[in-house]
Amino acid sequence: MNDATVNVRVSKEVKVKAESVLKALNISMSGAIDLYLREIAFHRGLPFAVRIPNEVTLKAMHEVEDGADLESYSDPDEMFQALGISQFSKSH
Repeated sequence: MNDATVNVRVSKEVKVKAESVLKALNISMSGAIDLYLREIAFHRGLPFAVRIPNEVTLKAMHEVEDGADLESYSDPDEMFQALGISQFSKSH
């Protein structure tokens, strides 16, 4: 195999979190980066959508970050009831 070296700078926090996930998947960091680069080559682009959010989405994202108008529920059933969704009831 004709190997090439890739040096990448990432934040320590991202690296630690990624290593934890990769360890659970039994994939090395090098293997994961190789897989990512193969996917880029295969798709001839990024293997996931990269989009710039529109104004409505940006506004909603900022509201969530600021904690504006957020509802909280003790469990999913309470949330579904508040939303008027009955198909998710516990009875079968």
